[in-house]
Amino acid sequence: IEENEARYGAEVRAKYGGDALDEANARLMGASRQEYSRWTALGETIQTRLEELVRAGAEPAGEEGRALARLHRQWCTFTWPGTEDPKAHASLAVLYTEDPRFTAYYDKDLPGCAAFLRAAVEACAKIPQRTAY
Repeated sequence: IEENEARYGAEVRAKYGGDALDEANARLMGASRQEYSRWTALGETIQTRLEELVRAGAEPAGEEGRALARLHRQWCTFTWPGTEDPKAHASLAVLYTEDPRFTAYYDKDLPGCAAFLRAAVEACAKIPQRTAY
């Protein structure tokens, strides 16, 4: 938390407000070891499944893509308040292709994962696609 606060705290507070970041930090700090382990394992599962779907040429708006998006939303809600709402989750997913740091995170082993995830999240929230992945 301290490292993320030092690296991104000012930026996140400026964009989203201090309350949102404080709540996210509190959620993470209040997690038990077991909850934290489940959260990190879910994140790993999501990344693995995301890469499998991209390699297979799956459609983000297909059932598997939307199922992945729902899992991702569950993962996000662990720390980020408000992402329980599919439209808020989709607003966050826009960053996956518009912020190179998010793109690098999701595309670290396979290019196209960030774009696929964004499209899947938008499909799950029923937001019209602006661009093809």
